Amino acid sequence: MQNDPSSRPRGAGKSSFELIDAAELFRVLAPKPGGEWLDMGCGAGMYTFAMAERAGDGGLVHGVDLWAEGIGNLREEIGRRGLKNIRPLVADLGKPLPLRGDSMDGILMAAVLHDLREEGIQDGALAEVRRLLKRHGMFAVVEFKKIPGPPGPPVSVRLSPGDVGALVLPFGFRQTGLHEIGPYHYLMTFVPKVVCSA
Repeated sequence: MQNDPSSRPRGAGKSSFELIDAAELFRVLAPKPGGEWLDMGCGAGMYTFAMAERAGDGGLVHGVDLWAEGIGNLREEIGRRGLKNIRPLVADLGKPLPLRGDSMDGILMAAVLHDLREEGIQDGALAEVRRLLKRHGMFAVVEFKKIPGPPGPPVSVRLSPGDVGALVLPFGFRQTGLHEIGPYHYLMTFVPKVVCSA
């Protein structure tokens, strides 16, 4: 997320996956076999692997992060598991990604948006979400509840659902859901606003 790809981005090496109710997350996301998903800020890929399992052999999950070490670990684990449906990529989330527009059935940001806001690059990342998402695709944001930790970041950097909405909605989205996914996290879902032509 920073300009120097060799640096360690904020939050690198940490995953919220083991703290959430994954069954509830995927009940809401309901990724269909054969779909194409993007895990933005994937780290070492715990969410990525879970999505790839549900996408099946005919699906594809892109795992993108600026943390080169994490992407390296992800590549190694992909090789160990013999998976063909995950594409790891080292890239800055605040800049245009080398992915085709209107191509994603779903995009996940899991405990990442608060870091992007801290870095001041959330607008670039959210513009990319809007560019990459299909017309009827889903944008899913997992964030820590705005309560004292641990686990998680200081309360001062956590985002309330209202904060998330204020960041996301101006990019042409409408909110479709707000769900509890464990004692520490919530999930918000959005879809692109469809402009009706006269």
